[in-house]
Amino acid sequence: MHSFNELPYDLHHTMRSTFALVLAGGRGTRLLQLTDDEAKPAMPFGGKFRIIDFPLSNCINSGIRQIAVLTQYKAHTLIQHIQRGWGFLRAEINEFVELWPAQQQLDTAVWYQGTADAVYQNLQLMRSRMPQYVLVLAGDHVYKQDYSRLLAHHIEKAADVTISCLEVPLMDAVGFGVVGVDAADRITSFIEKPKNPPAIPSQPDCAFASMGIYVFNTDVLISALEQDARDSRSSHDFGKDVIPNLVVRSSKVFAHRFADSCVHCVVQRENGQMEPYWRDVGTVDAYWAANIDLTTVTPELDLYDASWPIWTYQIQQPAAKFVFDSNDRRGMAVDSVLSAGCIVSGGIVRRSLLFSTVRVNSYSLVEDTVVLPSSDIGRHCILKKCIIGSNCNIPEGLVVGQNTEDDVKRFYRTSSGITLITAKMLKKL
Repeated sequence: MHSFNELPYDLHHTMRSTFALVLAGGRGTRLLQLTDDEAKPAMPFGGKFRIIDFPLSNCINSGIRQIAVLTQYKAHTLIQHIQRGWGFLRAEINEFVELWPAQQQLDTAVWYQGTADAVYQNLQLMRSRMPQYVLVLAGDHVYKQDYSRLLAHHIEKAADVTISCLEVPLMDAVGFGVVGVDAADRITSFIEKPKNPPAIPSQPDCAFASMGIYVFNTDVLISALEQDARDSRSSHDFGKDVIPNLVVRSSKVFAHRFADSCVHCVVQRENGQMEPYWRDVGTVDAYWAANIDLTTVTPELDLYDASWPIWTYQIQQPAAKFVFDSNDRRGMAVDSVLSAGCIVSGGIVRRSLLFSTVRVNSYSLVEDTVVLPSSDIGRHCILKKCIIGSNCNIPEGLVVGQNTEDDVKRFYRTSSGITLITAKMLKKL
């Protein structure tokens, strides 16, 4: 790929003529009770952020300033967050983050039937912007990516469609939408969760997994969506329907290697191989692990990188506070991340992540635990390997993480031993 100084086109103009659509209407059912009241993209992450902040920040940092967020399921928290935190662009110079809630805009008067249908129902709004390229993003993944590099690759290949792809081991690819490619990374097939994934020609032990990130030439996208809308057999999904059909009809669908545009987050595995950081925090275990990783000495995701900041909105709170320092009651936190407004009052926090306005009261122990905002942990509690939902009042003396049978009876416990506790569960005690 060319260096940016050698590109045969104006990349700045390209980014200005690119429209980003962030699909943020999904519930995230695998997160169970955590998404009872808000969509997965609105879920808190990393102490002060929400998941939606990552694709939006990637857009801003990449130079894309025309963005629409498509919402549907229990969108109030998400809408409120975007209105309060993402209204800093200037509409006068055609920069914006707009909210496009499901409006039943068509004569059929139905909610979004799939990811492709969500965009199709908003084609009129998209056409009014007259973009040259459309970037379609999932709103529920955690990663850092320079979309300008993705766009540059799309243009260099003279592609109709470019799909951002992860290189994953063949044995792991069965859980993804997998693309088969030729030696030039031109896509020859697109298969959802294949039993026998096609390997990358130059890497026979790996496959390309789709990240749900697509670059379209606008005319190609419009034509594909209109054709899909006419197909009564379609589920109106990009991965299941639109992309496979485009692969069949066009020779200009290419894979983009995420490693070529990932920003400053590379993970070294036990086998010594390096891979870029991307997480679908769509299960209780994955959500816990990604947050707890941030408490380690060198997290896989660098949130302290000022050159690629993650933007967000948060209520202004005082700094975290630790009180009491006697042998039997000491307010302290070790190998942990605590957000603004937290008070550790004579309790101990180890290897845990506490979101804003969490209080840990005296004689309590919190270990390997993620505590969501505005929760209060009573005295003499022991909480190990938990996710504590928002607005939980943990009763005095509650012990979790020491007796599996008790945890299963009262709360939800994953097979790997993570216990999920929500306010609704606590009311039933």
